[in-house]
Amino acid sequence: MRYPVRMFDRREFVKVLSALGAAAALPACSQPRPRLSDYPFQLGVASGYPGPDGIVLWTRLATDLTQSGGGLGLVPIPVRWEIARDEHFASIATSGTAEASPEWAHSVHVEAKGLEPERWYWYRFAAGDALSPVGRTRTAPPFDASPGRLRFAFASCQQYEQGYFGAYRYILRDDPDLIAFLGDYIYESSWGREHVRKHNAGEPYSLADYRIRHALYRSDPDLQAAHAACPWILTWDDHEVDNDYADDRPEDGMPKEEFLARRAAAYRAYYEHMPLPARMRPEGPNMRIYTQLGWGTLARFFVLDDRQYRWWHACPRPGRRGGSNTVDVEKCPALFNPRRTMLGRAQERWLESALSSSRARWNVLAQQTRMAQFDEKPGPGRVAWTDAWDGYPAERARLYDIVEQSGANMLVLSGDSHMAWVNEPHRDGRRLGLELSASTITGPSIGELTATAAMCASR
Repeated sequence: MRYPVRMFDRREFVKVLSALGAAAALPACSQPRPRLSDYPFQLGVASGYPGPDGIVLWTRLATDLTQSGGGLGLVPIPVRWEIARDEHFASIATSGTAEASPEWAHSVHVEAKGLEPERWYWYRFAAGDALSPVGRTRTAPPFDASPGRLRFAFASCQQYEQGYFGAYRYILRDDPDLIAFLGDYIYESSWGREHVRKHNAGEPYSLADYRIRHALYRSDPDLQAAHAACPWILTWDDHEVDNDYADDRPEDGMPKEEFLARRAAAYRAYYEHMPLPARMRPEGPNMRIYTQLGWGTLARFFVLDDRQYRWWHACPRPGRRGGSNTVDVEKCPALFNPRRTMLGRAQERWLESALSSSRARWNVLAQQTRMAQFDEKPGPGRVAWTDAWDGYPAERARLYDIVEQSGANMLVLSGDSHMAWVNEPHRDGRRLGLELSASTITGPSIGELTATAAMCASR
C-alpha cells in the first residue's frame, strides 16, 4: 500500500509537529486536553460517501477494545480533525473540531465540505496528545463531468475466525478510487473447527455485545489499511444482526419485541463503526441506509438494503418460523405472491424514480444477494434458494421492467453467496445487464465446499 497506516505515540507526535512546524499542527481546541490512559485510535480511520465537494470522515476513540465504552467512561471528548492537499499536511484544505460522545461510543462522523472535486486528500484526527493514523480519501467528479475512468473494488463476507483479512492487500495493489462493501461486515455467529483466530465473546444480543464484536473486527490491520486507503460505500446483509433475518423475524423463535431490540442494538453499533453520514443515524430498530451517489456521468451507484424491509421468507424449513430454505418452486406457491417484496414499497418506488431519471453510462446496484435466476439442483423442474432474489421473483420482475423501460445500463454487484459469479440477468432472451459477485474475504467458498463434498462422495 502506498500510504500505510501508522500509529504514533506521544513522543513521535511531538517530533512530527516539530518537524512540520506550525502550519502542519492541528487546530488548537479551547477545551482542556483529556488525559487518555492509552492510545485512543486503535480502531483506525475511515472515509466514505464521496461527493464532488465533500466526504464523510470517521474514527472511534477507544483505549480498551474489550469494553463496550472503549475504556473511556462517560465524558465527551473533543477531537480535532484536518484535511490536507498533500500527505505531509503542508497545505491544509479544511479543519475543525468534533465531539466524540459516549452516547455513540465516542465515534466521530465528520461531514467535511468545501473541497475540490475529483482529487485526492489526506486526513487525520487528534485527541489529547494522540495523533491518528493518516487516511487518504478522494472526492467525486462534478455531476456533469465525464471522467474517463473509475477504478473500484467490491467485497463482502468477512468472518473473523475463518481467516485473516489479507485479501485487502491485493485490492489495494490496484489502487482503487472506491470500495463498495456488500454486507456481512461482522458475523454474529461462529461455526466450524478450522479457526485461525477466535471471537472474544459469544453471540451478540445487546448494544455492548455488538460494540465489542465490531471493535474486534476493526482491530484487524488489513481492514484498517483498506479503510485508510480510499473512501467506502457500504450496505449490510444479515450477519450484522442475525443469520437470515427478514424485517422483524429472525430464523429462530425469538419474539418480535425482543428481536427488534436486538436489531436496534446491532444497527446502532453498525452506525458507530462505519463512515456513514449523519442522515443514516438509526432511530431505534430503524435505519435508512439505501442511497445513491454519482461519479460524474460515468456511473451512478444505488446502494440498496434488502434486509430491513423484506417480507418473511416463503416456505421456511420445517420446525422454523423464519429463515431461508431451498425449495422446489412448484411446491412453494407463496413464492409467486405478486405483493412479495425484498426492498419494501418505499425503497422500490425510490429506486424506480432514481433509475428512470439517471443519465449515467453505468447504473450500479450495490446490494447483498444474488439477483439472477438460478437452479440450485440439476434435473427436472427448478429448485430455488429463498434468501436470494429467487425468493422474491415478482419484485425482481418489477425491477427488470424499470431497467427495460428506462434503458438503464445495469451493473449489479452481489455478495452473500461466497462464490465468484458472472451472470447475465435477462428476459425472453434479452440481456438486461450484468451481475458480478465476488467470493468471500475469509472462509471457504460454496464452490470449495461443493468440490470437497464431491471428492468425499467419490471415495
